[in-house]
Amino acid sequence: MDQRERRELGDFLRSRRERIAPADVGLPAGPRRRTPGLRREEVAQLAFISAEYYARLEQARAPHPSREVLAQLTRALRLTDAERDHLLRLAGAPPETPSGPSREVRPSIVDLLRRMPDAAAVVLSATYEVLAWNDLAAALLEDFSALPRRDRNLVRRAYLGPHRDGRRLYGLSDADEFARTAARQLRAAAARYPADAEVSGLVAELLAGSAEFARIWASHDVADRPAFCGTFAHPLVGPVPVRGDVLDLTDRDQRVLVYSAAPGSPSAEALRLLSVIGTQSMGVPG
Repeated sequence: MDQRERRELGDFLRSRRERIAPADVGLPAGPRRRTPGLRREEVAQLAFISAEYYARLEQARAPHPSREVLAQLTRALRLTDAERDHLLRLAGAPPETPSGPSREVRPSIVDLLRRMPDAAAVVLSATYEVLAWNDLAAALLEDFSALPRRDRNLVRRAYLGPHRDGRRLYGLSDADEFARTAARQLRAAAARYPADAEVSGLVAELLAGSAEFARIWASHDVADRPAFCGTFAHPLVGPVPVRGDVLDLTDRDQRVLVYSAAPGSPSAEALRLLSVIGTQSMGVPG
């Protein structure tokens, strides 16, 4: 980095720092705050780097920051994807073309899930790994925080189990259609990420463990929309018919699946009850 590039980087960091209110990151405003936004030492604390080093970055006096430091600054300054890419280019570390599906969920999407208390919502990767969820989704489907990462994949679960009470995918009424669609979408994902070992490993595992998956895979069909709505057979509250909506996050190759019920319906009451029960009484094997 030459001096001009260092100045550009410092100016950009300062501009992003000054736009963030302390309350945005859970910090008190304090009575004697003379500058807009966060203080330098606050950004350093949030990014887990020294305050002296961060100050030198803004002052165009620091050496080339590592990708790890840039990732920490991206989180601390709540940068958008476009801003993150701009930061990487300013620092001489242009964004890498992803070789596999993104597992990083934007903080704004995680916040969105939390602001939907009356709907169950999850974020899925391109290979149907559950990456994020809200409390109601954990109560309706499963407490994903209690599972190892590999067991959070819904394609693997659809074809290889476990199947609670002999029912596929939490007793979903159209689980078979979901499974077929998911297999076809996985084929499209495998074409997008041909060099990713996790994707190819998942496909190999499914081909070896499920004759049904192997038949669908051999058809070479692809699909672009998930089918994940219908009625869930919940072990505590019984049948819960839901409406399914899909929000595509094309920049991350992810999807948000939202399950809701008509206001005032028995299903809405069942979801309300689940939001109260949470996962505390869910001692039912998956």
